Amino acid sequence: MRIISGKHKGRHLQAPKKLPVRPTTDMAKEALFNILNNLYYIEDLVVLDLFSGTGNISFEFASRGTQLITSVDANYGCIQYIDKISKELDFNITAIKSDVFQYLEKVNQKNTIIFADPPYDLALEEFSKIPELVFKKDLLLDNGILIIEHSKHTDLSSLENFTNQRKYGGSVFSFFEQNSD
Repeated sequence: MRIISGKHKGRHLQAPKKLPVRPTTDMAKEALFNILNNLYYIEDLVVLDLFSGTGNISFEFASRGTQLITSVDANYGCIQYIDKISKELDFNITAIKSDVFQYLEKVNQKNTIIFADPPYDLALEEFSKIPELVFKKDLLLDNGILIIEHSKHTDLSSLENFTNQRKYGGSVFSFFEQNSD
């Protein structure tokens, strides 16, 4: 896994092999950040990284100057790794060990970007809980977006608040925004 841009551009990070993860590919991550760079001033973002795994996405935000990042994952090894790298690279990432759905039920902090990268084999009903909870709990700031990474074999376009999707190889980013009624 590699940090693509920012203070630690080009830095390779080696996550422990025993972690149950599938990091976002560099190609997909670079494409995602090109989109986000056109929408936001990265340093000003408040980011919530759900199913954060190795922290790949959180590290990319932090390297680019984002100061308020929360990473949530249920795996203790993943949280330990995120904490370790955050300390080594002087990143301001808060890593929380929690079931993502339980976390969403209790959290109240509003975010500019909520990025979720759940296991690709998650059932559609489980995928749908993510935007459902985010919008029910009003967890996005006014110009905020929810981005869910998933397999090209999963279609989230029928879910409420879906706006568009981008495909990169076997990965898809589905974007969700608050409907302005």
